[in-house]
Amino acid sequence: MQKAVVTIAVAAAAAACAAVSAEEVHVAVAANFTGPMKDLAPLYEKATGDKLVLSFGSTGAFYAQIKNGAPFDVLLAADNETPKKAVNEGHGVAGTAFTYAVGKLVLWASDASLIKGDPKVVTTYAVKHVAVANPKLAPYGLAAHEAMKSLGIEAAVTPKIVEGDNIGKTFQFVKTGNAEAGFVALSQCYKNGAFTGGSGWIVPQELYNRIDQDAVLLKKGEKNKGATRFLKYLKESEDAARIRETYGYGSAQ
Repeated sequence: MQKAVVTIAVAAAAAACAAVSAEEVHVAVAANFTGPMKDLAPLYEKATGDKLVLSFGSTGAFYAQIKNGAPFDVLLAADNETPKKAVNEGHGVAGTAFTYAVGKLVLWASDASLIKGDPKVVTTYAVKHVAVANPKLAPYGLAAHEAMKSLGIEAAVTPKIVEGDNIGKTFQFVKTGNAEAGFVALSQCYKNGAFTGGSGWIVPQELYNRIDQDAVLLKKGEKNKGATRFLKYLKESEDAARIRETYGYGSAQ
């Protein structure tokens, strides 16, 4: 009986310890990483006991909020420049930034028969609107313009462009049919080695500058042990590596 009481007491103490050490971590996540992050979050929470509070949107918009005091502990950006800027301007913690994913660009249409391996379909009468993210706000938008220029179709496509202020909105333009085709993040329409719907052409890497997506610990999260745990998990865990691959991301490793 005494042994049982001791065992229960030890278990209770361990549970109390775990509860004390668990943290709530507020994470600003670039829109293109929505699917992977939703898959990864429950695995991380189960492994650590921490609670992730996720916000999805434009990296540019997030940084404006961070500068104005938004309570984010971690930023998962769609580029590598914003985390550098965060550190340089005193909003990020020096030495914590790393590339958590390498983004891939795709020309995609919700019509399964529209894109058949030839990106120049966007210059034809079959496509009246092409969705592209704002290149000043979204790295995938800049990559799209670089790719169109490399392909020699930018002048023909420019009058057809429907612009989204982030890649999430850009994808919605195509998904809902408001644009017949668009340049979006591969992760938005691809999983487990195949397109999840529609038709697409994965843009060769040599047609645009590599999209290194960096994570950084923000000053607001500097004392949050959960934020540090989460970044380590994102960088080193097999779960994170597997999920990145599932959604078609490249790795900086």
